[in-house]
Amino acid sequence: MSARLISGLAWPRGVLLWALCTLLGTAHAGLFEDDEARKAILDLRQRVEQANMAIKGLGVENAQLRRSLLDFQGQIEGLKAELSQSRGAHEQLARELSEVQMRQKDVVTVVDQRLRRFEPLKVAVDGNEFMAEPLEKRDYEAAMDIFRKGDFAVAQEALGQFVQRYRLGGYAPSAMFWLGNAQYANKDYKEAMATFQQMLKSAPAHPRAPEAMLAISNVQIELKDLKGARKTMDDLIKSYPASETAATARERLTRLR
Repeated sequence: MSARLISGLAWPRGVLLWALCTLLGTAHAGLFEDDEARKAILDLRQRVEQANMAIKGLGVENAQLRRSLLDFQGQIEGLKAELSQSRGAHEQLARELSEVQMRQKDVVTVVDQRLRRFEPLKVAVDGNEFMAEPLEKRDYEAAMDIFRKGDFAVAQEALGQFVQRYRLGGYAPSAMFWLGNAQYANKDYKEAMATFQQMLKSAPAHPRAPEAMLAISNVQIELKDLKGARKTMDDLIKSYPASETAATARERLTRLR
């Protein structure tokens, strides 16, 4: 904007009109000569035209400024809308991420639970601690549940299958001991003796070993082999002198002699 336009903008419209009226009044009063009056009128007209141009310029500037302000306001509203959309999208992404993380956690939990079914477990049976497969533990406990119920025929079959399937596992000595007892209860004396002997051969230091020897002597008594029974109990006392089973063997020896 030019310096003359700025000067015009700085004058309020009322001031301009007052100035025009003053100049006209002065010219009409005859304070100037004709030539001077004519010059004054021309100068006054020129100033009026400049004032009108300034007023028009001010209107144009105001209109341009108003349009600029409206455009700027529109841009602000647009940015607000974009920011709101961006915030909404961010919140949606955060929710989706949280859901994915929860699903991932659930999957990890399920996989971990499934893997644990196959991981070896630390178990304790008859005073022995060892690692066993979960399936092995399940099968042993199932066979023993049958034995405890007194169904010795079914228990004999279940324990026999267990020993064949897990012959090298930590449960094997205990399984053979109870298998021998099931066979004894079913009056399969020879099979019972063979099972007890196998158990003693594979695990002579097992906590159930003294009981297995005493069980062999019982089988021998049932088979009318009293001499063999006495020898077995003597061996039991010598091999496991501090055991409670040895005390039982001593008591029984006194009655067999």
